[in-house]
Amino acid sequence: MWTCPACGRTFANRNQSHACVGLVPLERHFEGRNPSVRETFDRLLAAVREFGPVTVLPERTRIALHVRMSFAALFPRQRWLDAHVVLARRLESPRFRRVDIYSPRNVVHLFRLASPAEVDDEVRRWLAEAYAVGEQRHLVREEPAVRQPPKASRRTG
Repeated sequence: MWTCPACGRTFANRNQSHACVGLVPLERHFEGRNPSVRETFDRLLAAVREFGPVTVLPERTRIALHVRMSFAALFPRQRWLDAHVVLARRLESPRFRRVDIYSPRNVVHLFRLASPAEVDDEVRRWLAEAYAVGEQRHLVREEPAVRQPPKASRRTG
């Protein structure tokens, strides 16, 4: 892990490109919003915390969820919560508003949650898979099979 000396944010790779934006108070994202937006956020965050520790990064325009790398972003709106998860594959669901493929293992799935009840089992599965991407577990390769040393060749001559 690398920590940017300017903004203090952690990254999986040294000198990773990013905008050094300061964090804002989390509450600023919910000012003037319907209370159900905050309730939905809290329910989603509680679901993520079931998978392990998570860093909440309230940036100016979004709230990022981060482990080794950011795996989800939340955008509070007046009456709902727009969000996306980063998965290592394309996943189909009618609940996705859009799917953007940035690379074969970096697929962003955008969705909207209008109430806390919408943080259901399907959304929890997306969050669990995205959390694993945030931990970069999708990059872990299996150990290669143990190779037998080559048989000594006999030279004649």
